[in-house]
Amino acid sequence: MPIPQTTPPAIPHAASQPLHAHLRRHAQERPHAAAILWYGHTVTWAELDCASDAFAARLAALGVQKGDPIALFMNNCPQYVMAHYGIQKLGAIVCPCGPLYKEHELEYQLNDLQARVIVAADVLLPIVDKVRAKTALEHVFVVRYGDLLPQLPGLPTVDIPAELLAMQAASSLEPTPADTEDFLAVTRSGAACPPVDLVMDDVALMTYTSGTTGLPKGAMLSYGNALFKTAAAAQCNGVGSADVLLSIAPLYHIAGMVMGINVPVYTGATSVLLYRFDPSAVLQAVSRHRVTWWYSIAPMNVAVMAAPGAKDPARYDLSSLRMNPVTSFGITFTEALAQQWRGFAVNCASFEAAYGLSETHTVDTYMPHDAVRWGAHGKAVPGNTLRILNPDTGIEVPCGEVGEITIEGPGNFKGYWNNPVATAKTLKDGIVYTGDMGRMDVDGYLTFMGRFKEMIKVSGYSVFPEEVETYLIKHPAVAQAAVIGVPDAQKGESIRAFIVLKAGQRVGVDIDAPALIAWARDNMASYKAPRDVRFIDALPATGAGKVLRRLLKDL
Repeated sequence: MPIPQTTPPAIPHAASQPLHAHLRRHAQERPHAAAILWYGHTVTWAELDCASDAFAARLAALGVQKGDPIALFMNNCPQYVMAHYGIQKLGAIVCPCGPLYKEHELEYQLNDLQARVIVAADVLLPIVDKVRAKTALEHVFVVRYGDLLPQLPGLPTVDIPAELLAMQAASSLEPTPADTEDFLAVTRSGAACPPVDLVMDDVALMTYTSGTTGLPKGAMLSYGNALFKTAAAAQCNGVGSADVLLSIAPLYHIAGMVMGINVPVYTGATSVLLYRFDPSAVLQAVSRHRVTWWYSIAPMNVAVMAAPGAKDPARYDLSSLRMNPVTSFGITFTEALAQQWRGFAVNCASFEAAYGLSETHTVDTYMPHDAVRWGAHGKAVPGNTLRILNPDTGIEVPCGEVGEITIEGPGNFKGYWNNPVATAKTLKDGIVYTGDMGRMDVDGYLTFMGRFKEMIKVSGYSVFPEEVETYLIKHPAVAQAAVIGVPDAQKGESIRAFIVLKAGQRVGVDIDAPALIAWARDNMASYKAPRDVRFIDALPATGAGKVLRRLLKDL
């Protein structure tokens, strides 16, 4: 299949219609076509449109008005998509809460939002119950993950995770708690969404930043932000209505939301939605649903290639997969990995997906598919202006020099929720000052180097954690690596590395700390080499796979 040209078509300015208008269009033009495939259960465009309409109507009946925050607290499932668009049809604000949140984290976000309504998975209700009296919550909608799973034996086209089957069995025996309302029953009421006067600059989404320091902040994103970045993601990656997308990245995370909720609705492509990542499920989904496009995290590709039977075309035919943008979380997606992946998915182009952040609705760059530059994060999407500034002087630095990445474009957020001080530091005259280090080459390719707050100063030298980590995972025993700076009386800071070994590798037998430190000194500048190495079972990370270095300081 043809690969899009290096220069994609111009991205429309966010001035047209909100994404739910595209949903309505698909429902009218192709009502019975598949919008979502969920382990063999099909949700059509008409069903998705009607379900989100009915939820919007119920919210209105509860007194929810335009601009009110509505919290979502669940993992990937079709009901998440229904709730997302139902909220936005009413002009309320989608406010994702990570399903890995503990009690204090959920309490903080709900209180920051002053949210009165939450849509939560039944298995997460114990956490909701603990914070309910300490927040403004008045109404809880409950989602059962098992409700839309296939009911007929043999119907699942992808193996259903054991925990989902257990949830399905348990929920079928228990009634909806008295102080909650069944979400799916609401979506089947047939009620119509009341008319709402929306403009593209209205806030549609509040996504909380994980940040390197301090408490999370709610980034206010508009309908226009979402349309612009969704169009960029679709057009720069050549996604069309005939495509079948595999959606595994968490929908509550901005990247997973763009790729799993927004792009399918913008383009009319079918989304094969999975509750969570499983290597065998990926192989089954691609082979059985003829998936053409998959956004993944680098460790997912590695795990899929190691799955039993992955390279057996008689068992798994991956020839339909033509495009695979990859984000380097935990593992750097290198040219060697891409070539290895091509041995499994023979028609697939894979490359670093993009650079972006919550405050810009992500997708600030794209990688030209016919001019991939390994180690870089692509060029600015049309309509975006990226500059690299000296953080001390604010003056743009020459090509190739490192400075702070700044972004100007239609995807930039409106500010942080109830936090004008933080807004003023990040958003200046419409330009987002990212706090990220990067450099731009003469051809306009951006290379993200890391966060300024995470940069390590060793004997006066600036060391970027991502660079050291990229070197360390080249060691044959290392699966993943993360590094931080620790105080050093002589050097100011020294580097401590946290290492996850590959399967079958044993500490003290195949590798130990002194050997890895010696290897590092032979393979990178001495000031970049770790002075301390600690082996751990897993790196702390967000649900989307982004390594949380700040948590390593406590290990």
